[in-house]
Amino acid sequence: MKRLKKILTKKKYIKIKLKKIATNHLELKAKINGVKGRFILDTGASNSCVGLKSIEHFNLETEESDTKAAGAGATDMETLISTKNQLKIDKWQTNTFNLVLFDLSHVNTALIQHNAKEVTGIIGADILQKGKAIIDYNKNVLYLKKVNKNK
Repeated sequence: MKRLKKILTKKKYIKIKLKKIATNHLELKAKINGVKGRFILDTGASNSCVGLKSIEHFNLETEESDTKAAGAGATDMETLISTKNQLKIDKWQTNTFNLVLFDLSHVNTALIQHNAKEVTGIIGADILQKGKAIIDYNKNVLYLKKVNKNK
């Protein structure tokens, strides 16, 4: 696996440590608009999202959305969207980050019931695709390819 790290580093990938939590989810820390948060990495989530309670925390400008959110144990949830945000995960960064906002209380209730800490959001497939993600589940590491400054 040292070889994988070496190859990915040459290809301008950034290594990001993940933490396995009590629920077996992988957690990471990130900043949205310069503000820290705790996130679950979710390869099955089509979009990255944060809870409605985090609008002020992350200095988000939001607008209404016709899209309904669905997740583990919840469906047809009202959503807001926030566009043109900055996301920084370790040394990886994008300045064109769009977010879906909805009530994450069901997610955090489940985490607490399993002795895990609450999260402020979820990093989904949108970011994983943008960063050409490679996940090393054995080492609990996420690799994201550096985004060109022009994108």
